[in-house]
Amino acid sequence: MKAVQITQWCARFIREQVQSGDICIDATMGNGNDTLLLSKLCKEKGHVFAFDIQEQALTNTRRKLQEADAPENYTLLLESHTDIDHYVDPGTVSCITFNLGYLPGGDHAKATHADSSIQALEKSLSLLKKGGLISLCIYSGGDSGFEERDAVLAWLKNLDSRQYLVIRSDYYNRPNDPPIPVLIIRQ
Repeated sequence: MKAVQITQWCARFIREQVQSGDICIDATMGNGNDTLLLSKLCKEKGHVFAFDIQEQALTNTRRKLQEADAPENYTLLLESHTDIDHYVDPGTVSCITFNLGYLPGGDHAKATHADSSIQALEKSLSLLKKGGLISLCIYSGGDSGFEERDAVLAWLKNLDSRQYLVIRSDYYNRPNDPPIPVLIIRQ
């Protein structure tokens, strides 16, 4: 087995989850990798809502989608992920992706923060349909996210185990605060 990056690890589960016609959310659009994956998986009959607060993220994502000839089944929103509940009804979303940290190649001072990320995650829970999936990549270390990482992990630990299955994985033998992949499944 070859070495697997966190985004590739999460993409394996996303590919198993998302079907044609599904509604999906990319809560942290970034450079559009998850938006593109979700768009291709849910196909023309589905829809992807993608959020970011940085114009650069929308520009990068729009370009990526156009270059990949992705289905026109997406809405790119220059808004915080805390607004995700304004666009979809509760219990209708198949998959929601989060990549916490900062925009790769962007301004490190513009990173996600614990309070807004947890608020967005809380709203996400009610949006998921039964069997729905949240893919969460927690980046910390360096100049971002130790406080956010610790707060999000504490919040995850307290989710009702009768309603949600939380699977946390670790790059156990990697130094320098490797990212933490997490899956949340609504039961």
